[in-house]
Amino acid sequence: MQDNRSILIVEDNPMDLDLTLRAFAARKLTNLIEVARDGQAVLDMIARWEAGAAPPVVILLDVHLPKVDGLEVLRQLRAHPEFGTIPVVMLTTSAEHGDVHTAYKLGVNSYIVKPVDFEKFRAVAEQIDLYWMVVNRPPGVTSR
Repeated sequence: MQDNRSILIVEDNPMDLDLTLRAFAARKLTNLIEVARDGQAVLDMIARWEAGAAPPVVILLDVHLPKVDGLEVLRQLRAHPEFGTIPVVMLTTSAEHGDVHTAYKLGVNSYIVKPVDFEKFRAVAEQIDLYWMVVNRPPGVTSR
């Protein structure tokens, strides 16, 4: 049984966002997909979660974002006493060693470099779906 909370995709590149959405649509996900186009939008969402809105079951976070970059979003999210345990997957085009190292140092759950080819990306989306939505047991979920 899938968790019906949303998946938050944080992506500023329209083509990468479209690729991600098409890959998840091909998987026929039942989860609501929320989209944030910059890091500040994610930080603003935390106030909604504090007010009682359901946080996402997983956040797919790009590294290079306008306003506030993905690594800073991760840093602030991990520092939050209530929402610091939300699984975060860096889903990015950046394969830079420094970005990967910093992301893991900040507590990212997984770091995935996006394939450019749609079929390969679809396979990545399938693995994200299977692991994060079916296999993984996130905090706050008592049964499935």
